[in-house]
Amino acid sequence: MDLKIQGNKKLKSSLVKKISKAKAGKVLDSTILEEDIKRLKRLPAVAHAYYQVFFSHNNSYNVFYNIEENFTIIPSVSIYTTNDDEFAYRLGVYEFNALGQNIIFGGFYQKDIFSSYGINFRAPFLFSREFGLAINHQNLNTEEPVFFNGTTANYKYKNKSYEVLTLYQPNFKNRFEIGVNYFLEEYNYINGATNPSVPQELSINKLLYKGIYEFNNLDYDYQYVSGFRSLFNIQYVTATSQDVSDFVIGWNDLHYYKRVGGKGNWASRLRVGLATNDETPFAPFSVDNNVNLRGVGNTIDRGTGAIVVNTEYRHTLLDKDWLAIQGNAFIDAGTWRNPGGDLGDFGESKNIRVYPGFGFRFIHKRIFNAVFRIDYGFGITKGETQGLVFGIGQYF
Repeated sequence: MDLKIQGNKKLKSSLVKKISKAKAGKVLDSTILEEDIKRLKRLPAVAHAYYQVFFSHNNSYNVFYNIEENFTIIPSVSIYTTNDDEFAYRLGVYEFNALGQNIIFGGFYQKDIFSSYGINFRAPFLFSREFGLAINHQNLNTEEPVFFNGTTANYKYKNKSYEVLTLYQPNFKNRFEIGVNYFLEEYNYINGATNPSVPQELSINKLLYKGIYEFNNLDYDYQYVSGFRSLFNIQYVTATSQDVSDFVIGWNDLHYYKRVGGKGNWASRLRVGLATNDETPFAPFSVDNNVNLRGVGNTIDRGTGAIVVNTEYRHTLLDKDWLAIQGNAFIDAGTWRNPGGDLGDFGESKNIRVYPGFGFRFIHKRIFNAVFRIDYGFGITKGETQGLVFGIGQYF
């Protein structure tokens, strides 16, 4: 068998051969070819891929991997309102195929009352098909609501961090990340309710040890996805400068996608998360528009545990060479454990929120992650809020 790569312009053929299990001189195996194509279609640089096999001579074959590339230098613009209904935005640019080696590099600037920025580098195949490296730095400054005793206060929150991760992918379906994050975390009171037991200023240097395990058996066909994915994230946080309790947080996301007929796609996500159950107003799991419940608003509550289900049906209304438009109908539902509460909080009606809704997706099929989404969600429990949610990329 001889392996040839064609159709690629920026993506290096050497990288494709490096990460492919099919090798020149080996016996032809269609299961390996199928696996390689699935792997290629997950790369940000690849819009679509397929293989062809041609008989050569003397029981030998020529195998061609045909690649349709994405445009991978992607600017990003997000415009939204803050908790005080002030104008906010995030501007960024990322290259998802730097040097033709599937290296992701870029950054962003954010103005959300306060200025923030972030820089990210990720090279999953830097050392080999199995081993890579990621380095991240961010300086986030936002205004965050803090909830206690039925009241709310607003704090300026700062998180300045430096992170290094080792990336390991032993095979096609499984990958691991392990690393450390050193960060400074600060809370400074701005306005709202006060309580002697709730500090108005807090500044702590912390170390975060992170582990991630992903099982991924997804298959992509342009805007359609099918298969199953599980992503588990565990973090252990310890303070380095003050007598503050150590902290553990973990969550698991289960994704399931199924093709429905020729133009339909059913997508679902289940998130289950738990954290150290301190009775603190700074609980880690938030109830938020952009994270779990479309239409709920910007960070309206917090908890030390979360169970969230998102399910939606996507239907392609228009499908052209470079453009696809989808309509979708969804239901987002979730419940939270109160800080210091027990597992029974998940069943309390006051903690359960349900948000059905509908939306549209405008998809450029030749630009990586070029999915502009707009959703409208409305609460049907406790007379909750409603509203539009904009974003880049599918919600999940």
